[in-house]
Amino acid sequence: MATIEIFDRERNTAGSVELPDNVFGVEVKPHLLHHVVIAQLAARRAGTHQTKTRRDVSGGGKKPFRQKGTGRARMGTTRSPLIPGGGTVFGPHPRSYEIKVNRKEMKAALRGALTSRAKENQIVLVDDLSLPAPKTKEFLKVASALGLTSALIVIEGGAENLILGSRNLRKFKTLPVAGLNVYDILSYDQLVLTRTALDKINEVLGK
Repeated sequence: MATIEIFDRERNTAGSVELPDNVFGVEVKPHLLHHVVIAQLAARRAGTHQTKTRRDVSGGGKKPFRQKGTGRARMGTTRSPLIPGGGTVFGPHPRSYEIKVNRKEMKAALRGALTSRAKENQIVLVDDLSLPAPKTKEFLKVASALGLTSALIVIEGGAENLILGSRNLRKFKTLPVAGLNVYDILSYDQLVLTRTALDKINEVLGK
C-alpha cells in the first residue's frame, strides 16, 4: 500500500493514510479506459438529428412536366433528391449512441484511472475543503495554498460553498463521489479527495 499525506486547507500536514492496492494499485488497462471514455462521450449525444426524406418534404404533388416529348429525363415530382429543395437521401435520423459498459468494466476502469493518478503522485488528500463563503476568490485562496492548477475535486456530503466557489473556473470541477467518472479523472491534471470521499471510494471500489 502507498502512503499519502493528509493536508488541511493551508497545506499543513494533518496525518497520513494508506491507499489500498485493490483500488489505487491495480493494473492500468488503456484499452478499457478508452472504451469507457468513448462510451461516456457517446452517452452525451442527444441523437435527435433529423433530415427530411422525399416523403417528408411538403409540395411536389403535381408532375412538373409531361412524360414524353420534352427531351428531358422523366420526373414525377419536384421533391426528388436530385432537385434543390427536394428530400435528402441517407441523411441522419434519430438514434441512440449508447455504448454498453457493464458494472464490472466500469469499476475496473475507475480503479485504473485512480491508479494512474496515484502513480503520477497527482492525488491530493485534504481533510476539509469547506469554504466560509460561496466566493471564487475564497476557493482560489485554498487552491493556491494546495498548489492546484487543474484539478477534479471529489467530495462526500454537503459542500455548497465549495461547489459555488469553483463552478466558474474552467480548470476546476467539483463532483460528489456518486458522480466520479473516468473521463473527468483523466481530464484534469490533479485529483483532490476529501477524507470522507476517499473512505467512500474505498468502500465502493474495494469490494
